[in-house]
Amino acid sequence: MRYQITGKQIDVGASLQTHVETELSSMLEKYAGRPTDANVIFSKSGHEHVCEAVVHLSTGLNCTAKGHAPDIYAAFEAAAEKMDKQLRRYKRRLKDHHKERTVPVELMGASSYILAGSRESDEESSEPDSLQPIIVAEMETKIPSLSVGEAVMQMELAGAPVLVFRNEKKDGVNVVYRRDDGNIGWIDP
Repeated sequence: MRYQITGKQIDVGASLQTHVETELSSMLEKYAGRPTDANVIFSKSGHEHVCEAVVHLSTGLNCTAKGHAPDIYAAFEAAAEKMDKQLRRYKRRLKDHHKERTVPVELMGASSYILAGSRESDEESSEPDSLQPIIVAEMETKIPSLSVGEAVMQMELAGAPVLVFRNEKKDGVNVVYRRDDGNIGWIDP
């Protein structure tokens, strides 16, 4: 398994890297048998340290967790605890998923755009010159080919509010999202 442990404008020492590797490897042996790599990024936000951890599983699923604490080790422990809870919660589903899926998740390329939001000031409440939104950024993204159950699991593991995926059964683009009432919505055009 590959580990990438970095810091954003802070130095990550060898002791912290060793601690992160041993803790992650012991946790992942318990729950997810086939992780491929882990990215752990440490940063500082005010007086707090922030740890963002993403573990990529061999089937294409990702598990994401974020922790905040005044101490850098405590920030990692908070993120590891969240990831441990997620993996424990989905252990049975992950095992079933590994048995059913013999090949990795197929990824399809797509374009992703960031559009400028409308900024209305008190002085200016006039109509815009054009109804076309202003594109701030354009990026490449990957759309996984999953079943609906796998898409819901991936969305929950990543902590995302929405996931766009290609439905394996119907070969069309679908969306799952968390509704305001706490349930999961599924859009199948």
